[in-house]
Amino acid sequence: METTDAKPYTLNDQMLRLVGIPLFGFLVPALLHADEFRELNPTIWMHLFVGFCTTLLVWEGNRWIMIYMRRAFPNYNQTTRRLLGEGALALVYTFVATYLLDEVVCKALFGKQIDPFTGFRTSLVPTVVVYLVYEAVYFFEAWKANVRKTEALARESVQSQLEVLKNQLDPHFLFNSLNTLAALIDDENVNAQQYLERLSDVYRYVLVSRSKNTVPLEEEIGFLDAYIYLNKIRFRDNLQVEKILSPNAYRQYVTPLSLQMLIENAIKHNVVSKENPLKIRIQQEGDQYLIVENNIQEKTILEKSTRVGLQNIINRYSLLTDRQVEVIRSGGLFTVKIPLLLN
Repeated sequence: METTDAKPYTLNDQMLRLVGIPLFGFLVPALLHADEFRELNPTIWMHLFVGFCTTLLVWEGNRWIMIYMRRAFPNYNQTTRRLLGEGALALVYTFVATYLLDEVVCKALFGKQIDPFTGFRTSLVPTVVVYLVYEAVYFFEAWKANVRKTEALARESVQSQLEVLKNQLDPHFLFNSLNTLAALIDDENVNAQQYLERLSDVYRYVLVSRSKNTVPLEEEIGFLDAYIYLNKIRFRDNLQVEKILSPNAYRQYVTPLSLQMLIENAIKHNVVSKENPLKIRIQQEGDQYLIVENNIQEKTILEKSTRVGLQNIINRYSLLTDRQVEVIRSGGLFTVKIPLLLN
């Protein structure tokens, strides 16, 4: 599932930081200098101060690294790159931060020299613990969001099926009936045979694709060709559909039946006649969007419509990508831009 162009990522971790930073700032020096703490040696104040400053600097810096990497690599299939990047940056930052802190605080303020590698090794423990906590919360939230999206997408898929199969006939029954009818038609009646074959192709595609979230554009276009053929039998050359697509576009993905819904809406809401032919163009916008555009010549009396087709497409894409479906009405043209997806 694609989630490109993600919204800026933020962390809602105020309480974790308010509790975690003072806690680690106390526990780490208390464990490392247990004897001095038991004896209440005056040096414990130096250790507590250094421990708090180190924890604060390391925590906040690594927190920023996590936010940056999650914004840079938001997708699930980028998890490995994100974690490797976080790990590398965390090691470099933690070493530099602890080295500078030891030099500035310990040497300049307290006149005490600390081996930089000792401070670095000490800081790695809370760093790893903090990363584990943040990543566990992050993956749990991502899992919950994915479950919600899957459930919502399933509901939208059901709505899409109901919109396409308006007569509520069992599609298996209808498909088998079409095959039976084809066998009864005289072999010399080529036009009728072709019409039934295309009608069978349409319902076969509905059966195969209805349980999928996305399908290759090549398959969707093949189905669309059959659907357009059926309508051109009715409208002849009064319905004109032009496709301008590159080979690369055919390898990308769209939601099933989305193009058919857009063509159906164009036919339903516009006059289609010899004097006013309906012209529909399907083309791509780079590798990001597919554009379906038709001239506007609205009917004075509209066919009965459930008015959920376009909204259904918008809802389904909102569950698959952060790129939104765009609907534009301008200059006598009605244009819908739907995102091209990666599998």
